[in-house]
Amino acid sequence: MTRLTMYSDHTPLKNAAEGSKKRRNNSLKPAAQPHSNDYTEHYVHTCLPPQKFVKNSENQVEGYPNLQKLFRLKEKHVARHATKPYGCRVNIDEMCSTLNGWIYKHKLVFDVVMIGCLTDNQFIYPLLTSLPIDKLISKPGFLFIWGSAQKINELTKLLQNDGWAKKFRKSEELVFIPVDKSSPFYPGLDNNDEALFEKMQWHCWMCITGTVRRATDGHLIHCNVDTDLNIESENLQNSAIPAHLYKIAENFSTATRRLHIIPARTGTETPVRVRPGWVIMSPDVILNNFDSAKYQEEISKLGTHLPTRSEIEVLRPKSPTQKKAT
Repeated sequence: MTRLTMYSDHTPLKNAAEGSKKRRNNSLKPAAQPHSNDYTEHYVHTCLPPQKFVKNSENQVEGYPNLQKLFRLKEKHVARHATKPYGCRVNIDEMCSTLNGWIYKHKLVFDVVMIGCLTDNQFIYPLLTSLPIDKLISKPGFLFIWGSAQKINELTKLLQNDGWAKKFRKSEELVFIPVDKSSPFYPGLDNNDEALFEKMQWHCWMCITGTVRRATDGHLIHCNVDTDLNIESENLQNSAIPAHLYKIAENFSTATRRLHIIPARTGTETPVRVRPGWVIMSPDVILNNFDSAKYQEEISKLGTHLPTRSEIEVLRPKSPTQKKAT
């Protein structure tokens, strides 16, 4: 909706000389913008949120041919060096014991761990404080934690306590926005029915263990390849978590050992689908085929990180090289 903004000066002029001076001063000022898009006012009248009018939500690199080529190359490269899809169907109260068995019995670690999905019935704080995440992630390693805007205080409290603050360093924040209230990813409202604004977005905190530098560790991370804001589009797969959220982790880290923990029941309406290159632990995951010995054997043949490809290195954004002092 376009709003027409009118600009006028109703101050009375004392005399012709003063009026002439005022006109000369106004002629030196830049012209005011008479038109502006006001989707907030449009929402008040139509209940259509502003994100429905983002033109490039389907293809966020539209108009940038080099980035489009980079995305295609990265997608093929990741798929070529991915393990087969693994699912581990575990009840929520058995997740801690299962992960401890992987760690101490099978010596299994991952370089990328993602926790949470886009469903509200997950108790993030109580479960995360009991999961052996620090022993499950290698150093350096990456942790992605998803939560609704209503649970952002829980995530803040978690990463500020002494145990987590010493082991994980918060690096980036990602945001996912559902397109409207009919979306399967639209979070339920909290108990405050009198709130003026509805918190509909999802937040993801990406944390790092160990030391990683973007300027020198290109074999571990590819910074700035993907966007940190994603809006739901029509081509998203019907799943508990959109496929693009996996791609964010795949584009950022070159690691091949990836684990996704979903600490919630999602039901049949939002199924938990498996994905090549990932081990997905959930009480409702469709496939239950994980075997730690076979997984480690496949990783040993595949390698723990993607091999370097010259075409990707040329196209991907890099930190500027610093000049040496002479």
